[in-house]
Amino acid sequence: MNAPLTLFVDAQYASPYAMSAYVALSVKQLAFDVRTVDLSAAAHQAPAFAGLSLTRRVPTLLDGDFALSESSAIAEYVDEVFPGASLYPADPRRKARARQVQAWLRSDLMPIRMERSTEVVFYGAPAPALSPVAEAVAGKLFAAAEALLPAGEQHLCGDWSIADVDLALMLNRLVLNGDAVPPRLADYARRQWQHPAVQRWVAFERPPL
Repeated sequence: MNAPLTLFVDAQYASPYAMSAYVALSVKQLAFDVRTVDLSAAAHQAPAFAGLSLTRRVPTLLDGDFALSESSAIAEYVDEVFPGASLYPADPRRKARARQVQAWLRSDLMPIRMERSTEVVFYGAPAPALSPVAEAVAGKLFAAAEALLPAGEQHLCGDWSIADVDLALMLNRLVLNGDAVPPRLADYARRQWQHPAVQRWVAFERPPL
């Protein structure tokens, strides 16, 4: 019998957004199938997937006849619909902060995302030194992360939230390449990376680049 939920992810298991959705479903302890979409072969533009995913993007979650794309929307949906561990803080302000972090990481910091692709994170591909523009953006990332992470705390919003996974991945684009990262933030990123659901994603067998 098939699992009631299906999560479509990239065939390289390298999308940070697919990882975020995968972790969200795993933390909720939901039964779900994982299906891959070969983006390099434009499989996301094929009629079968395009008819399913309005945005033609991964991740896309299929729940019965309801299909939903965009990782933060998927996390909010499963957190509201299904029982289990919470993905977001209960406090409205902390929840809003977690959602702010997610939205920011998806809409900003493009020089880091370009110069430190997730091939660095999931394939160990070395990258050259950051450009001056990317160095400036990294400084912005560090300043925000330092302000967001309370002194002495292990998580952004008191308890763990899905926003911790997203911020840790952004930081690990730099940490795992050996770039200079403030020690407190590097420790935070490494610690979040050890979350069991994150490690299950990391352990997927990936095709060669």
